[in-house]
Amino acid sequence: MLVAEVEKLALSLPFNERAKLADRIIESLPDDFIDDEELELALQRDKEMDEDPSTVLTHEEFFDFFKQRREASRK
Repeated sequence: MLVAEVEKLALSLPFNERAKLADRIIESLPDDFIDDEELELALQRDKEMDEDPSTVLTHEEFFDFFKQRREASRK
């Protein structure tokens, strides 16, 4: 089965099933997949969000941002 076929099937799943699948795929990656710099950046961003929650995007805003980027890239 080609990656494109797997992707098509995965994207046809309901949101909660896609989220579970994404989580399982991410969990299957090796521990060293994220390097120290990426981890440090993630921890810094987490600290910034705790210090100023007004800078945090809502779930909807986050996904809308990427939806708009995807739509723009298809034009």
